[in-house]
Amino acid sequence: MPRLIRPDELGALLALYRILHPEDPVCTDAAGLESLWQEICGDPNLFCIVHEADGVPVSSCTLAVVKNLTRGFRPYGVIENVITHPGYRRKGYGTAVLHEAVRLARERRCYKVMLATGAKDEATLRFYENAGFSRGVKTDFVVYF
Repeated sequence: MPRLIRPDELGALLALYRILHPEDPVCTDAAGLESLWQEICGDPNLFCIVHEADGVPVSSCTLAVVKNLTRGFRPYGVIENVITHPGYRRKGYGTAVLHEAVRLARERRCYKVMLATGAKDEATLRFYENAGFSRGVKTDFVVYF
């Protein structure tokens, strides 16, 4: 069953993120990392969802609920950092964390949930479609810093 991450699982989450973005620099500021993690864990509009197998999180995504002044003042959700450990793929864990993110967004009255991906391979795009997301509805534009 997917669930919200526990504060003591930061190491497991960072191991998944290392798979997602292997080129990211390793954090050497332990105090800064711990401070940021506590801030993330305490934010009522951020949800880190995980699916556990063999006693550790093996799949995860993050949902951010954004307050909004349109659509009847209903917020919207943004899903990021979708990852399943390669040894646990094709078992439904990734779909389960995405469905939990959508459930949480619906529970918070979001009028939509967006998910953008940099993936180009058709299998990954079909994975998102099979999880209930529609391709081609919006056009994403990104500025990186």
